[in-house]
Amino acid sequence: MTSRPGATLPRVMSSYEFTLFDTAIGRCGIAWNARGIVGVQLPERRDDATRVRLTRKFPDATEATPPDHVRQVIDGIIAVLRGEKRDLSGAALDMEGVPGFHQQIYAVARSIPAGATLSYGDIATRLGDRSAAREVGEAMGQNPFPIIVPCHRVLAAGGKLGGFSAHGGITTKLRLLEIERAQIGEAPTLFGSLPLTAPRRRRQVRGSYGPNR
Repeated sequence: MTSRPGATLPRVMSSYEFTLFDTAIGRCGIAWNARGIVGVQLPERRDDATRVRLTRKFPDATEATPPDHVRQVIDGIIAVLRGEKRDLSGAALDMEGVPGFHQQIYAVARSIPAGATLSYGDIATRLGDRSAAREVGEAMGQNPFPIIVPCHRVLAAGGKLGGFSAHGGITTKLRLLEIERAQIGEAPTLFGSLPLTAPRRRRQVRGSYGPNR
């Protein structure tokens, strides 16, 4: 292919590109391709660890300045993480490789507004199969798009936190819910008077063995 003198050649995008960006909870990462967002990474302890996490998932990704449509998504994530009620449902996600049932689960999760929560069972019921609560939990644990697909708003039965796969585990999940002043079920949780804390680990008695040896 030849180009006329002085013409600007179109930019050739690698399979994946990514960038890190500052938020109220630390430096997050985001990766994208020509079809949309392929992954969001919540902060690790250090920037290099966040970068490594992203490049493990997308080995050929190159660090780049985000295009305008990705910049808009980044701005939305930043706003959500400082407590603003921002709608991220318009963010284009590349779901290639995501199992079809997980895509349905993520679609329901994306409909949960900031400050509200659903349980795994609630989502399973909305998809027509209450017995699929375990699969919902697995999909949340494998969610490539945290914040955009707000898995922190999905709880276990009875308002229990359930798991959270990001660095910090359920402590990070609690922090995200606190930022949004989330409500559990129908009643709002008054975080101003009820500080959020992760449950303490039970201290093992020397000589005895717990479930994790």
